[in-house]
Parts: sequence; C-alpha cells; structure tokens
Amino acid sequence: MKQVNLLILENAPLTDSVWRIVLRGDNSAITAPGQFVNIRLDGLYLRRPISVCDVEGDRLTLIYKVVGAGTEQLSHMRPGEALDVLSGLGNGYDIACAGARPLLIGGGVGVPPLYLLAKKLIGAGRTVTVCLGFNTKDEVFYENEFRLLGCDVRVSTVDGSYGTKGFVTDILPDAPTHYFACGPEPMLKAVHKAVGCSGQLSFEARMGCGFGACMGCTCETIAGYKRICRDGPVMRKEEIKWSN
Repeated sequence: MKQVNLLILENAPLTDSVWRIVLRGDNSAITAPGQFVNIRLDGLYLRRPISVCDVEGDRLTLIYKVVGAGTEQLSHMRPGEALDVLSGLGNGYDIACAGARPLLIGGGVGVPPLYLLAKKLIGAGRTVTVCLGFNTKDEVFYENEFRLLGCDVRVSTVDGSYGTKGFVTDILPDAPTHYFACGPEPMLKAVHKAVGCSGQLSFEARMGCGFGACMGCTCETIAGYKRICRDGPVMRKEEIKWSN
C-alpha cells in the first residue's frame, strides 16, 4: 500500500451511470490485476474503493458507477484536480494458474478489473475468452476494448436487448483451463456452480479502512475468517464457503 496524490487527466461517462477516470502519478504499488485503490473525497469520512481497470506507466484508469454521494462527487471532478489515493490495495489475480485457454467472466461494474488481466494474459500468449453480463444494452461497456486486445468476447443482457438473452452463465464456453470472475455475489455463486475447472473470484464488500485494520469486511472461508480488503478481494474457488 502506498499513499499518493494523482492528477486527473480525464473523467467522462461511458454509460448513463458508469464513468471512466484516468489519473497520472506514482503507480508503483500496483503489482497485479485485480487490486484496488481507495480514494479520499472531501467531506466524506470513508474513502471509496475502486478496482484498477488498467495501469500503464504513470497512467491509471479506473471505472466506477455513480451509486451514492461519494461517486457522485467524483463524477463532478475535472481534469487538473488531484486525488488523495491509497494505491495497490488487496491481493490480485494469479495469472500463473491460467493455463492455455483462460476464461474471464464479468458482471456490470465487475468488468473493469478484467481488462488489465486480459492484457497480461494476451501478452503471455494465452487464448482468452471474455464473457460480459449486463442487465440491458444501455449498460454495456468495454466490449470493443476487450476485442481490440485480441479476446473472444461474448455478451449477455438479461432483457435480451443486446447479445444473448439471459445471464452470463448462459454464454460460457466449453472446457476452459481456468476462470477469473468479478461481479455481484449472486453471479459469482452461479459461476462457481456452472464452471467445472478451478478459478479465482473477486468479491465486492463494504469497506471501512480498505487495508485490513478495521475487520469490517470479514467473510467466512473453509480456512476460517478472512478480510476481503487484505486477504482478497480475489479468492480461489476452493476456499470459498457460500452462505445459504
């Protein structure tokens, strides 16, 4: 973890509620896809955790959904302003487990951290399939960005307005060597049941500190209690204990 000040280069909407912000500064603490940063916003007690979408040199790309006061405030910030950021938080995905044909599965705002992961896997010579799930056509983002990397991309929408009608579990390919998933817990649970191979899942949770001190995001695993922010957010399929 490293506390840094990052300069806003770009902050613009991708959809009605999803925004992309590009920051410049020290990104040395980010070491793996799937990690997150924690952003301080004026007048708010708790920082806002946001997954890393991409990092290249001194440029950091984050994608966030406007859902409350913090993200609403963030959406009004303009290029030239600076943000106080705790960078390089959490444990990311382990690409050494990917095998030849990894599968990436994202739902909604669970999609962004898969982008850097896809870049790493493509760069390592893997054949990558990406399955993206959304509620409706108006919510779809980053489909073309994954295609430009060289991924085989499949999209589902719940209402059938774009791609395949249904859930992301309805568009999964046969026989992936390993899977990487990020999204809401019901989606992760469905993926856990639907995909037979080993995998890694990134969990969302309300966080207090973001680095393991407050114990506010503790969850139960087969190995005991773990903190989503510090021991996760990425966990292996085999260690997850689902609640009923």
